[in-house]
Amino acid sequence: MTAALPPLRQIPISEAARLTPPKLRIKTDDDVACWRDTRGYHDYGLFLRRLNESVVGYFLPYSSPSMTQATTSILSMLDKLDSWINEIPPLPTPQRFGNLAFRTWGKKLEDNVDSLLTSLLPSEFAASIPLISPYLVTSFGSFTRMDYGTGHETSFALFLLCLTLIRFFEPLPEQERDLVLVVFLRYLRLCWRLQDVYRLEPAGSHGVWGLDDYSFLSYIFGSAQLRESDISVTTILRRPLPPTNLYFLSISRIHEVKTGPFHEHSSQLYNIATGVPRWAKVNSGLFKMYEAEVLGKRVVVQHIPLGGLMEWDITSSDPMKPDRRTHALAEAVQAPWATPAAVQSSFPSSLVSSSSASGSTRFPSSSMPAMAPTAAPWVTTSPSPSHESSLVERRVPGPIVPASMPLGPAANTTLRPMAIPRTDSKNQVRSTMNSSPPSSDSTTPSR
Repeated sequence: MTAALPPLRQIPISEAARLTPPKLRIKTDDDVACWRDTRGYHDYGLFLRRLNESVVGYFLPYSSPSMTQATTSILSMLDKLDSWINEIPPLPTPQRFGNLAFRTWGKKLEDNVDSLLTSLLPSEFAASIPLISPYLVTSFGSFTRMDYGTGHETSFALFLLCLTLIRFFEPLPEQERDLVLVVFLRYLRLCWRLQDVYRLEPAGSHGVWGLDDYSFLSYIFGSAQLRESDISVTTILRRPLPPTNLYFLSISRIHEVKTGPFHEHSSQLYNIATGVPRWAKVNSGLFKMYEAEVLGKRVVVQHIPLGGLMEWDITSSDPMKPDRRTHALAEAVQAPWATPAAVQSSFPSSLVSSSSASGSTRFPSSSMPAMAPTAAPWVTTSPSPSHESSLVERRVPGPIVPASMPLGPAANTTLRPMAIPRTDSKNQVRSTMNSSPPSSDSTTPSR
């Protein structure tokens, strides 16, 4: 339960006022790996675990026994955003996906985000508005591409995390339960309406191989609601489903927007229903899948601003900074047959070590370099102190347990076709292929 999890830290407003606003920081896969080592990433993992545990055994419709003013205020803000859809109707455009009116809706959000947060937050939280507003703006889709996906859903969860870090919301089980079953549910319904009215395209959809075209967290929280129940996982295959949890609501939403057999258009959800026996296993597996397929994918998280309250505590002296780690591996791994000229032309001069000031390389002066035994890039017999930590890739487990990577069968075993000698006549090729092997005194060249 939530009591077994560590408490979520608090960032005082006085400290938040000195932080710089978040910005886009993830540009490469190495940046994604660095993000997983940051304090902000671990805060988010702990926050999701606490939200997950707070809803175990609680079902919809949920009536909060003690709804706070903070929860009421954020619901009013979401209601206001919903009312803008009525004010900005879709345009009669022929596009299958993405109505241009969505850009007008998004422009209104960008122009009014500061006033929305000023109305939401008490005056003592005013200094945190520049640190929070980027997450709210990116929570409803891309106004340029006119799409919506799990990265935008993650932005809203980070928005709620930031509000909790500054203690606008208290990290107590009752308020965390309200965040999921009241606030997140209202956000989900608003996004569904945006998708329907403005025909938003799924952002980065995996098609039938993805869990859902638009959402992921609703399945995590919904499976947590069912974790201790006697309801079979296969129940989702029997329609209609009662709207008693976020998992069933999300499945029903799929049936509203998709046609055809469920096992064809939602194969992942079908496989979970037929292959996983307990909701507890579903819940833990979805956490691993979320980290691998959402938080671990650069194309998803590269649009999420980081920094500020979501600490990006990666310094230039960090031994695992992407450029230093890449250079260290380049120095450590070189083919034993590489010549000095090949090395100098393939790598920058700084990556080729020299034995003297005259520029001689580590290879012997003979034409054929010595054949040194090869080793995996993470194995070294006597690493230098400066590179010892950088040659071994860190994998620090956080609140979210990383999924295992496939081995063996995932390797590329494609065979190359055998080359056939070219001739001037098709008949010569046919006769060559049908003829018996040449004798030892034959003048025909062997293949």
